[in-house]
Formats: sequence, structure tokens, C-alpha cells
Amino acid sequence: MTFLDLLDGVETLAQSGNPHVTGVEYDSRRVKPGNVFVAMRGESSDGNRFIDQVIAAGASAVVTDSERRPENVAWAQVVHGRRALADLSANFYERPAEKLAIAGITGTNGKSTTAFILEAILSAAGRKSALIGTIEYRVGGKVLPAPHTTPEPLELQRLLRDAVAAGATEAVMEVSSHALAQQRVFGIPFDVALFTNLTRDHLDYHVTMDDYFASKRILFDGCGTKAPRVAVLNADDESGLQLMKFSKGRSAEVITYGLAKADFHASKLEITARGSRFNVITPDDVIPVSSQLIGRVNVYNILAAGAAAYARGCPSEAIADGIENCTRVPGRFERIDCGQPFTVVVDYAHTDDALRNLTSLGREFVKLAGSRVITVFGCGGDRDRSKRPLMGEAAGQGSDLVVLTSDNPRSEDPLAIINDAVVGLQRSGAKYKTEPDRRAAIRLALSEARGGDIVLIAGKGHEQVQITNHGTVLFDDKLVAADALRDLGHDCAASAKGAKTA
Repeated sequence: MTFLDLLDGVETLAQSGNPHVTGVEYDSRRVKPGNVFVAMRGESSDGNRFIDQVIAAGASAVVTDSERRPENVAWAQVVHGRRALADLSANFYERPAEKLAIAGITGTNGKSTTAFILEAILSAAGRKSALIGTIEYRVGGKVLPAPHTTPEPLELQRLLRDAVAAGATEAVMEVSSHALAQQRVFGIPFDVALFTNLTRDHLDYHVTMDDYFASKRILFDGCGTKAPRVAVLNADDESGLQLMKFSKGRSAEVITYGLAKADFHASKLEITARGSRFNVITPDDVIPVSSQLIGRVNVYNILAAGAAAYARGCPSEAIADGIENCTRVPGRFERIDCGQPFTVVVDYAHTDDALRNLTSLGREFVKLAGSRVITVFGCGGDRDRSKRPLMGEAAGQGSDLVVLTSDNPRSEDPLAIINDAVVGLQRSGAKYKTEPDRRAAIRLALSEARGGDIVLIAGKGHEQVQITNHGTVLFDDKLVAADALRDLGHDCAASAKGAKTA
């Protein structure tokens, strides 16, 4: 590929040279001879500072969003660095997104579970798809770690190229507000855009809820492309109703979902500790479904995925089969069973709304008189401080006992973070204990539990590290909980064997 081939369709202000291109990079440390380096201004750094370094490393060309014209190398000046990176990446990997029907899922809570269910339905319909999201990337039969919910454009286009090469015809993507604001998905033609809900989160980045919502709305306006063909929207969420008005006239079709009133809604709903059973009412059909995913929040996720699958032309039988086949989502109300007489659950809940939903679901498990909901949670460091007391209050209102601890304190003092959250806990009037060491906090909560109780370990879910001011260490809530249960005399090995035999 030549430099001019790579620049096809990119908004350029000036350009010089046309060498052969061996790759595209935006990280100066990864540049190899023949690569094109995209030098762009970011929020905390400026890639233009590394132009001389990448030329010395053998870069064949530089694409820059500054007015500097590099010497002794081909170059192009572009209007917008991140958009240019997206277009260059698409060109280099032969525009794979245009060869896939892509469903994008955005919202505060429920994206991962909805994505897993939708991918299971597509599979039941005989479709081959890729999954890109918070928990993992699934491409071409491989499961890859997910550093970001939505990758940077270069990595995203590479994943989509690999998906096409493996025979995929569909892709399911979680699309974060950061990715939308930073134009990581610029130029991606979404066939279906799905909205779950909007609650307080990421205000350390977006500053206001209006800005946060505006970032989410980009998906429904088109990311440098036409608006999605179908918008699937939560009719029970105020922001979903706003998006309904916004999408009419933009998308060819708007499909709503909700618990009782919408294009897709539930009837004859039965929710138990073992799962859910209900009828999905669609514009064309009534689909009886059964799911091992627990709680009202997962009814919403099932309805959302079913509506998106319907938009993709999946038959009713595949919708029912896919919902039944999706038996677990890692780190989402995931039970840890070591034969103990109480329930232990690990969940990703890390906002006040998610904690409210989680503890409400926990309350449904507590049926015996005197049984309790015990919640372990912490608040992330270097993030929106204002949500910490809200999280404390939500956890306290839904729990009989709260153990407040650390959750990726990053550069902050864990005790300072805990002090912010304690304010809300005290407002709730709940009993609580503080323990900044997360491992010790989980052990403390489990040692407090009695028969019939439920222990909710919230915040990290599928994550496998803890980030502190001393660095990043391996830390998996599921493994830590299992270790603590063993120390308390419970037999995890026997329970696992029994589960396999059953």
C-alpha cells in the first residue's frame, strides 16, 4: 500500500511524498521501519513531540494535526488527528467494518450482559459474529483480553479485519461514552444502535450529565456515517425517551423495549432465585423465554438483546434459544459456591444505580427470617468524587451490613476515598465497617455471614487486577472469595465437582 492509498478519504490540508507503507502506528514506541506515524494531540500528551524520534526509528511518513512539516520524510497535515487515525486504520485494514453488520450498545449499565445475550442469539440463528466489549474480545474463535471497552481505532479495525477473515458477518460492540467522545468509532457504520440506560458515572471525564448524554447520543446520530438503520431504545428510561425523539427521522426504524409498555415488553413474568421465565411480546409474535440470568435488571437486558436481534432479522426460535443458552456473564451476579450455607456473589456494580439494583436483587434472595444482605464495595480513585457518597448511600439503603473497602484507589489514599463514601453510608443509617485492604474486607464479610445470608462483592466483577499508588497487582474477587471460603472450612473443590456432575 502507498501513502496516497492510505490517505484516501482522509481530511487533509496539505501532503507531500508517496512512499510504500508497512503499517500504521500512533504510539511512537511501536514504530518500525516503513510505518506511518499518526502524531495527534491528546488530552494529556501530544504525539507531535515524538516526530523526530519516529523518523529516526525509520517511519516512512508522518500524519500530523499540527502545522509542523517534517523534513526528510513524507507527511500529511490533517484537520483532526483522531478522525485521521480512524480513517487511516480503516484504509490499512481494507475497511472491514463495511463488510459486517455491526450492532453497537451504549448506556451506563447492562452493556456487557446485553452484548453476551445478543451474541448468543446470533449464534443460535446460525450467524458468525465477533464480540468486542468490557469483559473480553471474541474474534475468530479466540478470546482476547479487553484493555478497553471500545478499543482505539487501530486495534478496533485490526479486530474487525480478523473477524472478517474468520468468516464473521456480524459484530456486537459495546460503545463507551469515552470512545464516542474521543471518536474511536469514527467512520464505523452501525446497522443497529442500542441504548440501555443513563445514570451517574464518568463525570470525572464528562463533567456534567448533559455532556455524558451528548456523548452517548453520538452513536444515534452517526459516527461520521449515516445514522444507524435501527435504533433500539429503553422506553422506561428518561434518556431513552429523549433519544426516541432524536432518532425519529434519523434512523429508518425505532424499536422500543420496556418492562410493561413498548414494542418489546414482558408478560407473565416470573422471577426467582434460579432465573426468569416470561413471554417476550414483539410487534409480530409472543416468544416464551427462560433464562438463568437473575433479576429484573436482566429482564431489561434480555428484552434489549431480543429487540436488537429482531432488528437483525433473527427468527423467534433463535431469540428464545439464544436467551436460554446464555447462562452466565463473567463478573455479572456470578455466584461463588464452596458449599457454604449462604450465597456469595461477585458483581461489577460500580455506580450508585448499579449498587441499588444489585442490593435489590440480593434482597430477593434473602427469604429466611433474620437473613441479611451483606455488601462489600469501594469507590475508584482518580474518578468522580461526587458519586462516592451516593454509592455509600445506595449500598447502605439496600444492605443490612456494609463493608467499605478499596476498589482501584490508583494514586489516591484509600482512606480518603473511604471517608468520601462514609458520608452517604451514614445518611443511610446502615451498619457498616471499614477495611481498606480489599482482601481482608472480603474475608471479614464472609466471616460475618450466617446461613441464609447473601454476600455481595461489588465493583470489580470480571477484573483481575487492583490498581494502587504502588502499582498494579493481580487481584480477582472470585479467587479471593474462594480462598477465604476455604480458610473458613468450606470445600470449593467438592462443590465444583458436584456442579460438573449435576
